[in-house]
Amino acid sequence: MGAAVQQSSSGSGGRRRGRRRGRVQPMAEINVTPFVDVMLVLLIIFMVAAPLMTVGVPVDLPKTAAGALPGDEEEPLTVTMTAGGDIQIQTTSVARDDLVVKLRAIAAERSSDRVYLRADGAIAYSDVMQIMGALNAGGFSNVGLVTDVGGPALDGAPAGAADGGSGSGPDQ
Repeated sequence: MGAAVQQSSSGSGGRRRGRRRGRVQPMAEINVTPFVDVMLVLLIIFMVAAPLMTVGVPVDLPKTAAGALPGDEEEPLTVTMTAGGDIQIQTTSVARDDLVVKLRAIAAERSSDRVYLRADGAIAYSDVMQIMGALNAGGFSNVGLVTDVGGPALDGAPAGAADGGSGSGPDQ
C-alpha cells in the first residue's frame, strides 16, 4: 500500500536517445481498492453478526384482530394484585403465605409456564417484585406484565400514538 514512484515527463531514457535525466516525483494518487475491499468485508461481518448480538426484552403486544396462538389450549393463568393488597389467582383470593403452595399445585397440572401478572399502579414496586419472585418459586418462569394502553409515551408523542400499543397481556 505504499506510494508508487513516477518519473517526470522529461524522461530518463538512455544515453542513446539524448534526453537528459529528470527528477523522480512521488505519485500523489491513493489506491482505494484495498480500502473498499476491507470495508465491504467489515460490512458483511457486521450484517451477519448484528442480529446475533441483539438482546431484547420479550413483550407480547396485544393485537385487536389477532386470533389465538396455535397450541394455546389452556386458559392463561392470571394473578392479580389489588390496591388493597389482595392477591387473586384468576378470580379466587389467596393469602400471601399460601401463594407459592397454590402456584406449585397449579403448575403441576398445567403444561405451560406462562402467567400474567396484573398489579394496580398504586402498589409499591417492591411488592410487585416479591410476587414475581413467588411466581418464579411456584414454577412459573414466563411472567407477562399486563398494562393498559393509552398511557404516556416517553418520546413526546401524545398518549396512545405509539405504533403497536404500549402494553402486554391478554386483557387489552
